[in-house]
Amino acid sequence: MSDLQHPRRIDPAELAEYRSEKMGKSTVFRSERLLVGLNAFEPGQEHALHAHEGMDKLYSVVEGEGIFLLEGEELPMGAGDLLVAPEGIPHGIRNPGPERLLVLAVLAPAP
Repeated sequence: MSDLQHPRRIDPAELAEYRSEKMGKSTVFRSERLLVGLNAFEPGQEHALHAHEGMDKLYSVVEGEGIFLLEGEELPMGAGDLLVAPEGIPHGIRNPGPERLLVLAVLAPAP
């Protein structure tokens, strides 16, 4: 479980963990049923194409612009956009830059 006390108002930008060497990850909330996290990308970083068995994933772009990778497609994304990756569907994210990209990731059930 996250160190944050819930319920509470959350500003994702305050919890983002950017790293120079690879995409930053931080957990906002975790239970047996749900994982809410943040993926923070510096320009040029990506989360390679991957799939999850037994769970669905929702991405929501908080800040910035990038590219959703989805089963061989590359879809432009920006603040406010959503992507749902059902169980077993390959997905990923790329930030070609020049600005940072912050994405909320929700997985159910939690891994």
